[in-house]
Amino acid sequence: MQRLTVLVLVALLAACSSKAKLREPTPLQDVVNPQLNIKTAWTVQAGEGSGKYYTALRPAVSGDGVFTADINGVVQAFDPASGKRLWRVKTNARIVSGPTLAANTVLMGTMDGEIIALKRTDGAPYWRAQMPSEALAAPSGDGTLVIARSSDGQVQALSAVSGQRVWSFDRTVPNLTLRGLGKALIDDNIVYIGMDNGRVAALHMRDGQPMWEQLITVPGGRNELERLNDVDGAMLLDGADLFVASFGGEVVRADRNTGQVQWRHAVKSFTGPVRAGDVIVVSDEAGVVWGLDRYTGAATWRNEDLKYRRLSGAQVFEGHVVVGDYQGYLHWLDPKDGRLVARNRVGSKPIRATPVVADGRLYIENQQGKVAALTVH
Repeated sequence: MQRLTVLVLVALLAACSSKAKLREPTPLQDVVNPQLNIKTAWTVQAGEGSGKYYTALRPAVSGDGVFTADINGVVQAFDPASGKRLWRVKTNARIVSGPTLAANTVLMGTMDGEIIALKRTDGAPYWRAQMPSEALAAPSGDGTLVIARSSDGQVQALSAVSGQRVWSFDRTVPNLTLRGLGKALIDDNIVYIGMDNGRVAALHMRDGQPMWEQLITVPGGRNELERLNDVDGAMLLDGADLFVASFGGEVVRADRNTGQVQWRHAVKSFTGPVRAGDVIVVSDEAGVVWGLDRYTGAATWRNEDLKYRRLSGAQVFEGHVVVGDYQGYLHWLDPKDGRLVARNRVGSKPIRATPVVADGRLYIENQQGKVAALTVH
């Protein structure tokens, strides 16, 4: 059977009877006694963003630049302090993932399955490598190898110098999946991969051999739509623990060395968890934001004020949880109890990409390529 991908909003399609109604986004209520003074340091229009395509391009940030890419193949670098453009290049590719930074390169994935590496100093071409299919996951790298993923389930390690393949890892994927792939997580010479079949694998960086492989959630349901089980969100490493969320319906805490699950909590999510103190925070597919006890997995709070507002993944900045929504709003929550404590807006277009934290600033990119650098005072 031909493999299909579906949008994250596929959950809404499950209501297909004549009596079903499309869930309306929860109207926003004023934040009572806002507690944060949110300032915009600068904004830029960094190309077209993801445009009409359901991807979540977001900036890569380091001390030497804020790097962006858009669906039309335009890659740019901006000064982190001022937002002034440092360089701009056209790759003549349809970029759908990235950018990410590894050593002296800027890395992107394309709709046609290419991995593109540019020199981060000036955007000059470095190398290109061909994957078997669309490179929906942002590449990862450690300066020696680049880990790239394609939508057919392949993982390839490429030379960071030449782009030549060093090893590959392959798993069969379901016929129906969400449109998206999680970025490989690299730590201590281990590569952690979340897959469309609901499994997570830990691979040795040097040769791609599996250290362990674990099913996060057993798929249920009567049809392929109900059995969607993707692990698409960013995974979280915290000490000896690996936190993973799946669209199959669970957030888990697992041992990073063995994959053994320590606890599970029923939350259906296509975004990744973040940690705020002793609370693991994740937004679910319906727009409910959850706070789970880091050690037990018990729900310490849940916030339904943003239900059906098509939230981005959560981020933690200056001691608060931040999520974006489909109207360009950023919502700031207290991680202790989940209360909304502030709200601001970055344009009117959707914010699908998880915000980025770097050097005391929060960086946002909306679906149409507007990038903002924010501070809290």
